[in-house]
Amino acid sequence: MSKEYGVGIIGCGNISGAYFKLIPTFRNLKLVACADINPAASKARSEEFGVPAQEIGALLANPEVDVVVNLTIPEAHYPVSKQALEAGKHVYSEKPFVLSLEQGEDLRRIADAKSLKVGSAPDTYLGGAHQFVRHLIDSGKLGKIMSGTAHVLGPGMESWHPNPDFFFAPGGGPILDMGPYYVNNLVNLVGPVKRVVALANKARGERVIGNGPRLGEKVPVVVATNIHAILEFVSGAQIALMASWDVWAHRHQNMELYGTDGAVFVPDPNFFGGKVEVAGDDKEPKEVEVWDHPLTAQNYQFDWGKQANYRGIGLADMMEAVTTGRDYRCSLDRSLHTIDVLTAILRSADEGRAIDIVTTCTQPAALGIEEARSLLR
Repeated sequence: MSKEYGVGIIGCGNISGAYFKLIPTFRNLKLVACADINPAASKARSEEFGVPAQEIGALLANPEVDVVVNLTIPEAHYPVSKQALEAGKHVYSEKPFVLSLEQGEDLRRIADAKSLKVGSAPDTYLGGAHQFVRHLIDSGKLGKIMSGTAHVLGPGMESWHPNPDFFFAPGGGPILDMGPYYVNNLVNLVGPVKRVVALANKARGERVIGNGPRLGEKVPVVVATNIHAILEFVSGAQIALMASWDVWAHRHQNMELYGTDGAVFVPDPNFFGGKVEVAGDDKEPKEVEVWDHPLTAQNYQFDWGKQANYRGIGLADMMEAVTTGRDYRCSLDRSLHTIDVLTAILRSADEGRAIDIVTTCTQPAALGIEEARSLLR
């Protein structure tokens, strides 16, 4: 039987609700404490979910906390994770877990010295639909993946998020905010990236908040909000990525991968499930039945309907690796490679040249049906 690990959440804002709801669904995790720089936020989550609220220092000193889930804003991810490691806690962070390679290597140094693990979201690529696509590619059905496209397009978050400032500040923008979902999934499906080249701009210098107590307030846009990039993979594949918050409507698929013997249409990497379509030499995309993977079950009610949502599966997998000594899928190496790719895209656009990726990683192990099931209660 899996060992149960105590989880402390630091950061009780908008995204935290999903973690509070979903962490108890994993066999080896137990929520034991929460904290926030704003005590009212942690008090509200404490009352909602029955998890004791503490000050951050007290949570880090709590002997029942084995691993800290860092859900603070992007600029705070590195210092909070560093503080948690120095307190002797494993760390699992929301994306992006750092904003530079230097920050990531510093966390690695501390973690290695203390024999601790550092992992990072997103873990959506472990969902049943994406793992089915991985199965199709690994089986050779599509031949060798040589090209593809990926699109994450929308008008931005200011219409629904009550405090959207960080989306448009350093550490934000569609590449660092949404790009991790896409690059993580591409590494899962195709392997590590070798080189990138990109262009970027922004349509507006400020955004108007459309929801909550700050309705009508203007937020400055510091980062690029419209980015076109080409990713060259070690495998030889070349994939175009467009990430923009300046798009009101479009007809692009989230992700399409083109192999020598077929094409696969991959569902939104921001979610665990979705429709998978495949085309062969008939040139006709047809929906295929996704296997009976436990991470395809529609278990979570969103405002727009019920969908598969298993945020925290990467954390559960990491802590199982603490028990067994095996590799874990959302590892520091893979997360840092994603950061390298994303920051290189922004550098390429800024400097007007192709950028070689200095890090590398292996593809994560596929997450099959039985192994996924073993992580759930």
